[in-house]
Amino acid sequence: MNRIVAKEYFSEKVVKFVVEAPLIAKARKAGHFVIVRVGEKGERIPLTIAAADVKAGTITLVVQAVGKSSSKLCALNPGDYITDVVGPLGRATHIEKFGTVVCCGGGVGCAPLLPIVAAMKEAGNRVITVLAARTKELIILEKQMREYSDEVIIMTDDGSYGNKGLVTQGVEAVINREKVDLCVTIGPAVMMKFVSLLTRKYDIPTVASLNTIMVDGTGMCGACRITVDGKTRFVCIDGPEFDAHQVDFDEMLMRLSSYKDLESK
Repeated sequence: MNRIVAKEYFSEKVVKFVVEAPLIAKARKAGHFVIVRVGEKGERIPLTIAAADVKAGTITLVVQAVGKSSSKLCALNPGDYITDVVGPLGRATHIEKFGTVVCCGGGVGCAPLLPIVAAMKEAGNRVITVLAARTKELIILEKQMREYSDEVIIMTDDGSYGNKGLVTQGVEAVINREKVDLCVTIGPAVMMKFVSLLTRKYDIPTVASLNTIMVDGTGMCGACRITVDGKTRFVCIDGPEFDAHQVDFDEMLMRLSSYKDLESK
């Protein structure tokens, strides 16, 4: 198990891996994640499962090379083995027929958004997907998103593809033209914060999938703790998805910056 069977570069630093993990593939649901480790002394890296093929016994992971550990993972090739792949972890996404669901993803956050888009569509929702990135080259999984979405809106910071602007502008354009029953947002913490502020203004229920620092993934270490509605919650076992309007994003952003210097080494 844990053998890499396929590798694809989405961009210079974003890699898609297809990994042998038959038990995880069988048990996984939208929203679940795994923790991987490269080498016996490697750092534990949480990654949301972007897709699974039960018949082939594989899962799909999308990794962005940021620091030493993620770069080491991205350097692996088909035929190599990932030392540990543990999961599925976390709570699955709550899926039901809500009506019109806007799913917005930023950068690599589009990978964990894909199974949610697919599940929401399968449940009978009208799904409008907003994908955002700095440039055209950083937009990923557009083709796959279109398979499950009633509409896909592309937003780029520099206007090199789709519409020029931020993800919030794409979401607000949808809100201004039709009733939205639910918003799901996944991406950089600051992006999710501003999506949450926007949807709060329009009183639209919003779910955010959080990407906190994580170590053991079982709720024991407390590294992933956040404040939700004034109470301490652990992303690994209580999440990763929470009511975005109840999350203290400022606290989360502060904690995410704790190891910036070390992560770059």
